[in-house]
Amino acid sequence: MKLLVTGGAGFIGSEFVRQAVEKGFETIVIDKLTYAGDLERLKSVEDKIRFYKADIINKEFVEHIFKTEKPDIVVHWAAESHVDRSILDASPFIETNVKGTQILLDVAKESDIRQFINIATDEVYGELGEKGQFYEDTSLVPNSPYSTTKAAADMLGRAYNRTYGLPVITVRPSNNYGWWQYPEKLIPVVILKALNEEPIPVYGTGQNIREWLFVSDCAEAVFEIIEKGKEGEIYNVGSGEERRNIDVVKAILSILGKSESLIEFVKDRPGHDFRYSLNTDKIKREIGWEAEIKFEEGLEKTVRWYLDNMDWVERKLKYLKDYWEKVYR
Repeated sequence: MKLLVTGGAGFIGSEFVRQAVEKGFETIVIDKLTYAGDLERLKSVEDKIRFYKADIINKEFVEHIFKTEKPDIVVHWAAESHVDRSILDASPFIETNVKGTQILLDVAKESDIRQFINIATDEVYGELGEKGQFYEDTSLVPNSPYSTTKAAADMLGRAYNRTYGLPVITVRPSNNYGWWQYPEKLIPVVILKALNEEPIPVYGTGQNIREWLFVSDCAEAVFEIIEKGKEGEIYNVGSGEERRNIDVVKAILSILGKSESLIEFVKDRPGHDFRYSLNTDKIKREIGWEAEIKFEEGLEKTVRWYLDNMDWVERKLKYLKDYWEKVYR
């Protein structure tokens, strides 16, 4: 079985690629290697994959890869994924997430593929109050430029299934965290700021709630969906592990033995969604999957990984200082 994985040098995509190799899949990786992509994430499997540095909006090159490799399954992780960056400039998100997905779908429908796994996000649903959950048939009401482009990509995949019969399955995971995450997202930012005894920026009052899914659990879920999922279906992939942002920050400080006095509340993110929560009854019932790693265990693993890999993190810092000034001003 031959997998073609887009965004395979990214945070979640690379975990999926490492697991794919371990499971014995023939694996082809496409990645543009933007600021968030890094071949170092694939170093442990570099001799067991075929890698193409490619932008998915380059249709001719994508067609060449499909014709050369003839994949059985496409797993589409590639995306611009950071909400704050989408607020600063939505254009790259529209290019990659919408146009890139459309090009992949167009090329895939002219190829003899068995499955197209389209990775979306829980953010396509919008936000929730204190109670309730998102189900697979909940209406999509995205609120940020990022989530809007992901909703468009999500709907494009389902349209290509309905219109052209392309065997698309849609996957909507909750917030991922874990090793190798680029240090612009909440958990690695807090770790780095705390280690450097710098103020830790927390939006608003830190009451916003996210559902946290460890990256290895997310990748495992997708393999289960590849094996047991049904064409045209949507599957929420969540953990049930909801935490307020402020509690996540305090938990990291506790692990590191740092003072909560480092916390600095900053102006809230524009359009900041209050809460996400996925109902995962469907994937449990139809696929037999549920998350294994509890948040406290996963957070401990994550913090320890960053402590053990500070050389990698420090190489990223030169790209982040100006960005942090723009976002947390």
